[in-house]
Amino acid sequence: MASNQQFLRLLQYSKPYRLILVLAGLATLVSSGLGLVFPQVLGRLVDASFLNLESKDTTQLDSVVVLLVLVALGQGVFNAAQSYGLALVGSSVVRDVRQSVYKHLISLSSGFFESRKVGELTSRLTSDASTVQTVASSALANGFSQIISLIGSAIMMFITNWRLALLTLFITPFIVFGAIYFGRKVRALSKEVQDKIAAANASAEEALSNIRVVQSFTNEPFEQQKYNDGVFATFRTAMKRNLLNSMFGSTMLFIGFSSLGFILWYGGRLALEGNLTPGALVSFMFYALGVSTAMASLSGIFTQFQEALGASSRIFEILDTPSDLTQPSQPVRLENIQAQVTFEQVSFKYASREGLILDAIDLVVQSGEVLALVGSSGSGKSTFVSLITRFYDVTAGSIKIDNVDIRDLSLEQLRGLIGVVPQETQLFSGSILENIRYGRANATDAEVQAAAAAANALEFINRLEEGLETVVGERGMKLSGGQRQRIAIARAILKNPRILILDEATSALDNESEALVQDALERLMQSRTTFVIAHRLSTVRNADRIAVLESGQISAIGSHEQLLEQGGLYKELYQLQFREIAETQLREAAETQLREIAETQLREIAETSPLYSEKNA
Repeated sequence: MASNQQFLRLLQYSKPYRLILVLAGLATLVSSGLGLVFPQVLGRLVDASFLNLESKDTTQLDSVVVLLVLVALGQGVFNAAQSYGLALVGSSVVRDVRQSVYKHLISLSSGFFESRKVGELTSRLTSDASTVQTVASSALANGFSQIISLIGSAIMMFITNWRLALLTLFITPFIVFGAIYFGRKVRALSKEVQDKIAAANASAEEALSNIRVVQSFTNEPFEQQKYNDGVFATFRTAMKRNLLNSMFGSTMLFIGFSSLGFILWYGGRLALEGNLTPGALVSFMFYALGVSTAMASLSGIFTQFQEALGASSRIFEILDTPSDLTQPSQPVRLENIQAQVTFEQVSFKYASREGLILDAIDLVVQSGEVLALVGSSGSGKSTFVSLITRFYDVTAGSIKIDNVDIRDLSLEQLRGLIGVVPQETQLFSGSILENIRYGRANATDAEVQAAAAAANALEFINRLEEGLETVVGERGMKLSGGQRQRIAIARAILKNPRILILDEATSALDNESEALVQDALERLMQSRTTFVIAHRLSTVRNADRIAVLESGQISAIGSHEQLLEQGGLYKELYQLQFREIAETQLREAAETQLREIAETQLREIAETSPLYSEKNA
């Protein structure tokens, strides 16, 4: 039942191509019909040859040969038409399936991707879809043709000689039950093969995405072995499937041709008794051969369909995964946006973890205000800002922009209001121009340059040989951390968001890069409601307010000076960082002083040396 539902679901994708499907079906009918006429004409050719041996009259023979050529030509033309038409429908269906899967994937929440590997998901789009494509294009065309050939040949066999036809059809149940039995086995193994391919791809994708980590720990042999294990597991399962297919094909071939030989033996006896003409026997032989070939082909196609159903079940598994981010049927449209953000009793927990990450937070961030979020690692700072963009939905309470619940806005408008500059900048492998323009697809080159200049990025871009057309490489690896960060800021400037989120945007930079990035961020923050997460408290001293997150709640809020006066966690964190900075500066000063003393002593020793005196003398 599930298999039928999956197949019918695949067929739903062919609805837009109904006309092509109908035309291809008609071409198949004509082609298959001509294929059924061919043995009859061939039988007449044989009779014309053998029954006119005494008269030596070739008139009938000549006309039959012309008819034979015309039938063959017509069959070839219509066969090409049906093959192309069905292949076009099959390829179009698979294209639409791929597009549907990808569209659904990118609509799912971040929570979905936390439990899935990217390599596994891309495998669904590539190898699984390719398996479906093979069947939906070539196998679908061949299957339709073979079904018509099978039914037509069976009917023509009865018309030619019903005794021989009954004998031929006696073997049919054995082939049908064999196909069903082997097909189920093949389907299960095919699904297992696709699962193991996806697991191997996921392992490779993960290693290649983190190649520097792999190489820095010299774990290439480990990753190679891990991938090899996945590939060999796939290979072993694939060989089981191939063995099953080989056994099935050989068995069906043996049954088919053994039966054909027995039928020819019995038909020869009927011809010798005068109950069958030589031409009719030849015609029947071709019809029997057509039935055997069709049965063998259909059994092979059946196993291919089982493979496709195994692959499609994995595809539909993704399509049937609902997004936990519901879209409103009639979204509210914000006008005259002030970008005031309000948290009302907001609580949140991850589905995969125990306990609340945020617990009953109440907070109003005014339009244009800069709010800094500080706290120990794991206090929920990144989760706090992720809720604003609806990467996750709140477990309880609500978040509002200008007094409208963000769940009542379309995701497109909500995320269009927000710009994010993360700690780890995510760049695409294209050019700098393409990466900055990602902030606004219709931006002109002049606008991109202006955004780059405002982000303090234009100076280093102009030093590059290809300027804005420079390809940054996978994840921007050809650029330094500070350069990548400035491109991310330029992208956010080009987007021109009303709400800005800076997630530890300068924590991994050196002093020079941090100064340039911080200057660009100051420009970006102007007149925008801004949320800043910073590890270094010195970077948030000028924020309008600082919220201290502790155990999922805001334990204190105020300006830098107010929080120092209140004491508590903020003062402890500040003093700890100040002490670390002071110790570092003291250590650097001591090292400098010791170096100067050592240099002075060495100089004095050198000057009092006899060699020094002889040299000056």
